Parts: sequence; C-alpha cells; structure tokens
Amino acid sequence: MVNQFFFPKNTVDNLSEKDLHRQLDYREAIYALARTTYSSLYVINYATQAFEYVSENPLFLCGHTAQEVQDMGYAFYYKYVTKEDLDLLTQINKIGFDFFDTIPISERRLYTISYDFHLQSDVKKKILVNQKLTPMFLTDSGKIWKALCTVSLSTQRNSGNIQISKKGYNQIFKYDLEKNRWNTVEVIKLTEREKEVLQFSIRGFTINEIAQEIFVSPETIKFHRRKLFDKMGVTNMSEAIFYAANNKLL
Repeated sequence: MVNQFFFPKNTVDNLSEKDLHRQLDYREAIYALARTTYSSLYVINYATQAFEYVSENPLFLCGHTAQEVQDMGYAFYYKYVTKEDLDLLTQINKIGFDFFDTIPISERRLYTISYDFHLQSDVKKKILVNQKLTPMFLTDSGKIWKALCTVSLSTQRNSGNIQISKKGYNQIFKYDLEKNRWNTVEVIKLTEREKEVLQFSIRGFTINEIAQEIFVSPETIKFHRRKLFDKMGVTNMSEAIFYAANNKLL
C-alpha cells in the first residue's frame, strides 16, 4: 500500500557521506516547537519511507499515541484518511513533487505545499485538517530526504485547496484540480485597519469595544470585517482568525 505514495522523484535510494554529514540533530528544536503550538507535527523520512517523529498534539493522532502513529507510518493514512481523500493525497503527492522537480536545488527549502483533507477516526467522526509540508534536509542530488509536516484545523469547507508558497515571495501557486494546472495568484495583504480588527477580535473584543478602542464607529468596524471575510473567503470571525494564523497574515 505504501508504494502508492512513492515513485522515482520522491524515492531516496542512496545517501552519500556528504548527505549524512549534513544532517543536524534537529529533534530538540522540533520538541520545543511541539510544546509551543497547537498544531500536530511529524517528520517524514523519504529514505526509510517512514515517519521519523510524531508530536503528542492530539489533533492528528485519531485516538492513538504519538508512538503508535509513528510506528504505523504511511499505513496511518490508509486507516484514517477517507477513501476519496486518500486518492486526492496520492494525486497531491505526484503533482507536488513534479512541481518541486522544476525548482532550482538552491531554492527548494524555501517552498511549502499546503492542502486540506479529511481524517476519520474509528468513531466515524470526520474532521477537515490542513497539512503543510516543507523540506528539512535535501540529498546531495536535491531530493527531499526529510520533510516537516504541520497539521491544523482547516478553515475551508472542502478537501483540496492545494497551494505552494515560497518564503519572501508575494505570490502563491494554486492548483486547479479540474483543469490540472497551476495558477499564480497574489498573496492576500491586509490593511493596517483590518489587522487591528483581527487583533482585537482575537482578544475577544466585541464590535462596539473595538470601535471604542480605535475611535471609529461600529459601522466602520463592520465594514472592515466584511472586507476581511471577502478577502479570505470566510463567513465569520472565528474562520478569519484561523485563516490569518494558518497563512501568516498577522
């Protein structure tokens, strides 16, 4: 089953001495990160085709311990990802690595792919999660050796929403599943006023309280909220806050 996820572009057959000496002891940094975020973290090792680390954050675990999920590795997907989304993950895996293969080796660690899929536990409860994957270590030939994955609750309504971003780049690449092609779109930019509205909303301020804090009318706050929702494609402030956090807009 695991072979469904692996093909020549993401299979690491041999590691050179140079590759092995390049690896740093990253685990303490990952442990510290896991203690400070609600997101679930795990590390994929493409040389062993296994999960090398899984954090104890419960969102991704589907009732298991972190060690149990780590031991399952890719078999976890087959057990807990819905059938239709398992097929989607296979497709994302292929198009993602095809895209990655076009990037200059020197820039490959600057890229992150993001997408949404459903997890379904033994109690048949489905949740839509967002996963981001970014390279940690590359082989001497430029293949991904180890990748960090972060899993959080999705702000979207459906699976998919495949996009690739580059650090420091003001555009993102979104994949059109119907037309099977990548489209380039501008990164969402918030105005200072929109950021203020978000920041106060995160702190639990009401519309009237925000208006008092920044010396504008409640109608002005409502206007900026509507602009925020339109930009993000969300319908309420809770979704907007999640979206802003997941997309580093604040």
